[in-house]
Amino acid sequence: MRIGVLTGGGDCPGLNAVIRAVVRKGVATYGHEFVGFRDGWKGPLEGLTKPLGIAEVRGILPRGGTILGSSRTNPFKIENGVQRIKENLAAQGVDALVAIGGEDTLGVATKLHELGVNVVGVPKTIDNDLGATDYTFGFDTAVNIAMEAIDRLHTTAESHHRTLVVEVMGRHAGWIALHAGLAGGANVILLPERQFDVDQVAGYVEKRFQHQYAPIVVVAEGAQPLDGQMVLHNQELDSFGHVRLGGIGQWLAEQLEAKTGKEARTVVLGHIQRGGTPTAFDRVLATRLGLQAIDAVHEGDWGKMVAMQSTDIVRVPLADATAELKTVPLERYAEAEVFFGS
Repeated sequence: MRIGVLTGGGDCPGLNAVIRAVVRKGVATYGHEFVGFRDGWKGPLEGLTKPLGIAEVRGILPRGGTILGSSRTNPFKIENGVQRIKENLAAQGVDALVAIGGEDTLGVATKLHELGVNVVGVPKTIDNDLGATDYTFGFDTAVNIAMEAIDRLHTTAESHHRTLVVEVMGRHAGWIALHAGLAGGANVILLPERQFDVDQVAGYVEKRFQHQYAPIVVVAEGAQPLDGQMVLHNQELDSFGHVRLGGIGQWLAEQLEAKTGKEARTVVLGHIQRGGTPTAFDRVLATRLGLQAIDAVHEGDWGKMVAMQSTDIVRVPLADATAELKTVPLERYAEAEVFFGS
């Protein structure tokens, strides 16, 4: 077969490891041929390709980002988008697609499968919010980057006796905030899954100061106060209908400074969490997912996504993976609350 590979949505560490595994096994074990589609769904939509063989994937395992490029293109928002994709796949002689991405990229893959395109999906997102899989690659790297930042912030916060509010990514799921906050010893963790009381947070901050330590507050970009709206950069939507999040950290720091009388500063980690070399966990997970994805393609098991369940890599229907967002259970959040303010 001639197989197309694309990476869509936000980039993350581990994408190149998947591409490498798919191509290496696909060529060496099965004798398949590959073509890379550039910049997410924009590639098959506009016929943007690049060569993708064993030579092209050598040395890319430790590299962050994606050698194929990415975008948030939604072909279902473009006139004749699906027909253009089908025509370009036929023109390139492509028999099947391996789509590597998060809920939006795999949502498109699900619809294309229903419309007759041969697709296998691989779950990718630092947010860890895809259903039907325990973990997505990229998440572990993002958590470790955030944890290291929190470790460093403890010392400067204590030196100046100030509150530091650390805003992390995750959109509408608090997995990064929960894991990074727990691992980094944060004094308060605020998630999108439960609205927070600013006065209660201020109380935790004051209690921490009473112990002669400076507080670190970790807040997910999608967290919301009890009686307020989510803090947004603007009301514009992307092609998948998402607003651009961010700003809750600065807003919260201003509130805490006013309520406690103690200086508060904000650190927004932003795209630092997406960048750089993947951790060992993400390299191994991404590689295993890539190896299983090419097996599914070779067997013609279309409309499936490879997923991690327990320690096994299994196949699940794409529709199951994108049916609903995987958010943090409140009982997991309750575990972290034990440490708030202490």
